[in-house]
Amino acid sequence: MISAQDVNKLRTMTGAGMMDCKKALTEAEGDFEKAIEILRKKGQKVSASRSDRDAKEGSVFVKNTDDKKEAFLIALNCETDFVGKNEEFQNLGKMILEAAFQNKPASKEELLTLPVAGGLTVNDKIIELVGKIGEKIEVSEYVHMKGEAVIPYIHAGSKLGVLVSLKGVNGKDVTDAGKDVGMQIAAMNPVSVDETQVDKDLIAKEMEIAKAQIIAEGKPENMVEKIAAGKLNKFFKENTLLPQTFVKDNSKTVAQYLDGITKGLTVAEFKRVLIG
Repeated sequence: MISAQDVNKLRTMTGAGMMDCKKALTEAEGDFEKAIEILRKKGQKVSASRSDRDAKEGSVFVKNTDDKKEAFLIALNCETDFVGKNEEFQNLGKMILEAAFQNKPASKEELLTLPVAGGLTVNDKIIELVGKIGEKIEVSEYVHMKGEAVIPYIHAGSKLGVLVSLKGVNGKDVTDAGKDVGMQIAAMNPVSVDETQVDKDLIAKEMEIAKAQIIAEGKPENMVEKIAAGKLNKFFKENTLLPQTFVKDNSKTVAQYLDGITKGLTVAEFKRVLIG
């Protein structure tokens, strides 16, 4: 007797339909490997054989709402740059992005279950293209960001995408400022908006490294904490967004640049997504 759990397991492994999986498992007397062979012989587009491959190429796709208060980003990965530039792959990315835009799923997992063309789900369409081109394809990232103004930035080649949420907009069009900050994030890869958002484990690690360096330099023990605190402040300045030197004008910080656009303008959050 083939259980519903077994059918679902084969469905997850291959992406084939429920009834096809049940028939294949029944014919294979519950043997999963034989069932996969049966599905393949019957022309099913089985993606299981690609599941362990590295997918480090692909493209980032982004879309804004008209009021710029929301933005959506997906990263669609594949194995080779050739496929990443393929029209069908690009069209699939746009289709998945549009599904996200229209339905606003709460997670990547929910995004994969959304219906698209022909009554298929996003996951079905991915499996369909995997079967056609023979490469692993996967949605590696899905981001839905809201704010007073959410500005997307795509780096050359569409391999790197950034979403920046700005606050303190004061009714101004801050699109250009958002793109400038997106470029900054793409280039400098800050760990957070400012020191208040830095992960506590990372702070502890940096302090540990700083103290070890100071002791190795032979500094007096009673000076270790003070010098380490100075090193940590330097880390925050170089590795968090707002106090970083602005790449387009090194006479000011990112915080000063934004405040110069409109008083009080700053960054609420950001997300940087890199293919590979």
